Amino acid sequence: MTRLALHRERHLVSRVGWLRAAVLGANDGIVSTASLIIGVAAAAAKPADILIAGAAGLVAGAMSMAAGEYVSVSSQSDTEQADLARERAELTDDVDAEIRELAGIYEKRGVDRATADTVARQLMAKDALAAHAHDELGISEMTTARPIQAALTSAATFTAGAALPLAIVIFAPRAGLVVIEAVASLLFLALLGAVGARAGGAPVWTATLRVTFWGALAMALTAGIGRLVGTAI
Repeated sequence: MTRLALHRERHLVSRVGWLRAAVLGANDGIVSTASLIIGVAAAAAKPADILIAGAAGLVAGAMSMAAGEYVSVSSQSDTEQADLARERAELTDDVDAEIRELAGIYEKRGVDRATADTVARQLMAKDALAAHAHDELGISEMTTARPIQAALTSAATFTAGAALPLAIVIFAPRAGLVVIEAVASLLFLALLGAVGARAGGAPVWTATLRVTFWGALAMALTAGIGRLVGTAI
């Protein structure tokens, strides 16, 4: 007797939601905190002031990321719920029209009319709303908006990312703080870019260079502004 093993696939698209929030949070944590520290240090501030600025940036940034992700993803969730409510009403008002609509979607994908109609009726008999949500609206379990998950992930990863450049302030000598902070933060960003690319199945070098370039630009601009302000004062 032949036993058929269940074949379970784990596609990378299932990671899109949390991966986006995680990489974005950690990247912003490193870039913003390192840039803030470098800008304040370039203005010839005292070590205690630099540490306070970095710590304040970590807390403010984490809360900002959490609030921003929650509001953004909640808006997406509201849109999804509104579409589902409209679809639910349409299914109640004219189910035959909804069957034809779903069958038409399958026909456009290459299924013949008779088969498309049969598939539409069978899927709708099991869960009409789920069938339309998936094939008409493009809403599925993997891609549905999760505001709280996105907010918590962003806040946590921002904090983890920001803690790295902040730790440099504690252990690095004041004389070479700007250079050490910049180099260490760029290394952190390069590592983050590589890890994020590997987890998402993207080209590692492309992602690493992209993240590192924009991080370096942000730090350079902030250092320049800090130096100008420090000189003016």
